[in-house]
Amino acid sequence: MSSLSKKEMEILSSPTFQQIINRQLENPSRRNVLKGSMGVAALGFLGLAGCGDGDGAAASPGTGGSAQLSAVGFSSTPLSLADSVQVADGYRFQVLYKLGDPIASGVSAYANDGTDAANNPEEFQFRSGDHHDGMYFFGLGADNAWNPEESTRGLLVINHEAITEIFLHENGATTVAGVRDANESLKEMYIHGVSVVEVRRGSDGQYSVVQNSVFNRRIHTFTDMEISGPLRGDAAMITKYSSAGTRTRGTINNCASGYTPWGTYLACEENWEGYFANANDTGRSDNEIASLRRYGISSSQTSREGWATADETGQVGEPFSRWNITITGATAADDYRNAIFTYGYNVEIDPFRPNSTPKKRTAMGRFAHEGAWVGPVEAGKPIVYYMGCDSRFEYIYKYVSTANWDAADATGGLQAGDKYLDNGKLYVAKFDADFTGDWLELAAVAAGTVQAPVRGSGTLSASAGTTYTVSGSTDQYLNTRIIADIAGGTPMDRPEWGGVNPRNGEVYMTLTNNTSRTTADPANPRTYFDDDTNNDGIGDSGRFGNVNGHVIRWKEDGSNPAAIGFAWDIYLFAAESDDLTNPNVNISGLTAENVLSSPDGLWFSEKTGVLYIQTDDGAFTDTTNCMLVAAVPGEVGDGSTVTVTNPNGGGTVSTRVGTLGTLRRLVVGPKECEITGLTESPDGKALFINIQHPGERTSSLTVAPSSAWPYTLADGSFGNPPAGTSPAVGNRPRSATIVLTRTDGGLIGQ
Repeated sequence: MSSLSKKEMEILSSPTFQQIINRQLENPSRRNVLKGSMGVAALGFLGLAGCGDGDGAAASPGTGGSAQLSAVGFSSTPLSLADSVQVADGYRFQVLYKLGDPIASGVSAYANDGTDAANNPEEFQFRSGDHHDGMYFFGLGADNAWNPEESTRGLLVINHEAITEIFLHENGATTVAGVRDANESLKEMYIHGVSVVEVRRGSDGQYSVVQNSVFNRRIHTFTDMEISGPLRGDAAMITKYSSAGTRTRGTINNCASGYTPWGTYLACEENWEGYFANANDTGRSDNEIASLRRYGISSSQTSREGWATADETGQVGEPFSRWNITITGATAADDYRNAIFTYGYNVEIDPFRPNSTPKKRTAMGRFAHEGAWVGPVEAGKPIVYYMGCDSRFEYIYKYVSTANWDAADATGGLQAGDKYLDNGKLYVAKFDADFTGDWLELAAVAAGTVQAPVRGSGTLSASAGTTYTVSGSTDQYLNTRIIADIAGGTPMDRPEWGGVNPRNGEVYMTLTNNTSRTTADPANPRTYFDDDTNNDGIGDSGRFGNVNGHVIRWKEDGSNPAAIGFAWDIYLFAAESDDLTNPNVNISGLTAENVLSSPDGLWFSEKTGVLYIQTDDGAFTDTTNCMLVAAVPGEVGDGSTVTVTNPNGGGTVSTRVGTLGTLRRLVVGPKECEITGLTESPDGKALFINIQHPGERTSSLTVAPSSAWPYTLADGSFGNPPAGTSPAVGNRPRSATIVLTRTDGGLIGQ
């Protein structure tokens, strides 16, 4: 984007802390809100927890206010295999932001036939990316600064995790003699990344994207990024792009996300390793080889999208060779051998300053970052983030800042991030059999030489065939997985999304599934056979392991987010319809009303306390498309200890399962989609939800795609087709953000 004018910079300048407080106390109705638990949470967020409320009565965190629910207030949506979005009675949805939608003045509507930007790939700097995923709604005040109470106008920041390649080009992806088409590759590289878009709510309760907003921005694989924190300038960060090791290009495979108490966004890099090619390990040290293997990179790896193969003739800045990490030069500054080490971090983005440079926060560790979820914030206490590494037998982590929270930083932007996210302690979780756990500090791992394991392959303890020498304090940030192995963290069943219950500070994390698990432990207690013979091409011969996944939760000792001990139980065991009578699979007692598989996305409403869980499933898709369920959670320890008997050598394990309470299905998505990404308007009346990769199993453009959602109707509108109407043959599906509201305009979930 062009530089902002002086006037625009004045508009974008941050408000003072007192302005934010004034917004919250400017009218009696808002003061009344602050008397309840959610008001206390808001004050805690601003560093004022424990202050008196409007009538002089002291408030305490974790006390339920009048908005506390005992049950969600809707009937469960039926399971569905339809190519449409199904919502509960009393609800409606709109399609807000789709693949290819323009976000700048003068950019045409998306043709959705593969011709868009075919000869001008850079055009996707001004269009929505694909595979919408993690996101957050930042309220935008009249002064164009962050207002956590504003719902009518906001900045929606959205990850674009990946692509469905076949739909992006006129005739699908082009590869000739193993070489990808250059323009197609560039187009795909711009489509990945993050969107920042301004949205506004009209008088009819519907939101729209402000196409010409000065805030609209795409961050992608070409965006200049700053390396920040303990790895800034490290030898492993040196590349041909930055001989000083202080910068890198772009971000990739951003899955879930996070937000900060100072009004910035965290885009989390998940499955980044597959985008890089590696012809051989010639010239690599033992530590480098161990690192590559531990992060799933082989000695003869081709790149996931084939970008490294594209012809660079006439291109500027070596856009394709940057994805090849094979050593070709005399030093690290002569090639891209270290480019792989500049990925795998949380990327902080300031949505309110469009010209700001994103920063990769290396102090939060390097792994397959699913997301980052901030714990309760209190003045004078550290900032805490919970994080999952999304791969089989990987770990749950915690980051605790060295600096204590100062409410004066509430609008500090990236400078506040420098203070809280560049210096802290990293911990890995160990779940013990007595339902307590420990946070093991990675800095405590002693120097020495160890045999490096491989876990990304799906096996628990296979050797990498090389050794790793722990030598200094930066090892924990660059090779977090290896240091967590040595520390003794508990290998989990794909830790994905997390969330912190605003009522009591307890932390939940989805463990989506693990079809490589053969032995069980109390925190991952199931390994069973799923006889999925539906001839859908996915798992038709059946699968072993923790096929359907579960949700774990924990309570920090003393309700202190920075504590090094915790108590835990399992909130929910997912199961399919045909396992409802099997007590060793359906441990949570699911019914037809709430059966689900592969919990993935997770979100707590700050307004109502409702817990939302989304699914990304391949085991239950013969019965239903993926879904969003809503629950009213209890608390750690509210259930009972159960014994799980696993067949086929899996063993018998005791674990603790929570009381499920009310759990109902709110949304079911279209064919072959993942329901993911979740955020809400601060008033709790709109839920933003992402429908990712509908029709992703389409293998040819010679026939109609397996999904055509969100349907282009004759009048050009989007949404479910009227009864009896079919979509046009050959219509290409698009990932999109939808907005769920109640038809009566009330609070979602109540």
